[in-house]
Amino acid sequence: MDKYRILVKGIVEYNDKYLIVEKWYDDRIMNPYQWGFIDGSIEFGEAPDKAVIRIINENTGINAEISKILYTWSFMVGEVCNIGISYLCLCSMDEVLLSEELHNYKWISKEEFKDYIDNKDIIDDIERAEL
Repeated sequence: MDKYRILVKGIVEYNDKYLIVEKWYDDRIMNPYQWGFIDGSIEFGEAPDKAVIRIINENTGINAEISKILYTWSFMVGEVCNIGISYLCLCSMDEVLLSEELHNYKWISKEEFKDYIDNKDIIDDIERAEL
């Protein structure tokens, strides 16, 4: 049987600034807290568009709306194919109420992405998407 997992990423924009969050990844690595965008898995039967809005709200308290799909990505973990959809989402406020799963947040310019986001693939995907 084929095994797929669908992920969504919300790149949230407010007044030309983008929300990044710091979250715990793994205590076996040198820097277990890493900066990134809001992301998560869709629930069974849930539409990706609804999932990204839900995940943004559950993790930050922000009510966002989708502007457009920026890019897609995929990777394998064992026999599971992970497929991801990245959305540009807009919001009308910069007040953030972090969930317990997140450690910190910042609003940054797109020029600062490389200063915080360690994953070069994400940076390359954003540049190709011409954010």
